[in-house]
Amino acid sequence: MFEDSTFESTGRIHTRSRRWMVATFLFNGSILLTLILVPLIHPEALPPQFMKMPCQPAPPPAQTNLPKPQNVHPVTAATVTPEDPFRAPRVIPSVITIPTRPDPVQAGDMADLGATPGGTGDPSNVFHPQPPPVVRPAARGPMRVSSQVVEGLLINKVYPVYPPIAKAAGVQGTVTLAAMISMSGAIENLRVASGPPMLQQSALEAVRQWRYRPYMLNGQPIEVETSVNVIFSLGR
Repeated sequence: MFEDSTFESTGRIHTRSRRWMVATFLFNGSILLTLILVPLIHPEALPPQFMKMPCQPAPPPAQTNLPKPQNVHPVTAATVTPEDPFRAPRVIPSVITIPTRPDPVQAGDMADLGATPGGTGDPSNVFHPQPPPVVRPAARGPMRVSSQVVEGLLINKVYPVYPPIAKAAGVQGTVTLAAMISMSGAIENLRVASGPPMLQQSALEAVRQWRYRPYMLNGQPIEVETSVNVIFSLGR
């Protein structure tokens, strides 16, 4: 038996294996063919999840009715060129009429001639127009001005009286006052900025009587704010 299976029985084993291979191929082929043909012949035998798959083709896209393009013809407007009286005519006229009188001037034309800058309705103003009025900006105030500039505008100065108590105590110095000069040149809103207390009242009474020329800005008087220094000295 060992010899038949190893040496001498080679041909018999090979012949028997070929028959089994053909039989197996036919058996497997029949099973595969059955699996293919059964769903085609009996589709209801398929599971429910396969029957839910859509088998119909997608509907064609809806066509939208687009308006047909219409032939648009460009409209050309006729250009009317007014006749220029200073242009030479294309055809030389046979009779030339020379006017003996000037053309009458309408009332509206006379009003237009007078409607010129500075005009008063007289047509002669067209050839001799008046200069436009000069517009100056409104003056602003009060404006801060230094004491040296304001000192040159002083026209009436009253010297202060030296207080006897300050003179007896030997008090001297400079009293600085802040003031506003009005458009008429009078002193307004006078107040003490610094200085010895014994000399302040005398300085206030004297400076209230001072008068200035109006400070001019663009030809107009304007209020200014400045400082006034009143010097008290025992050596005078």
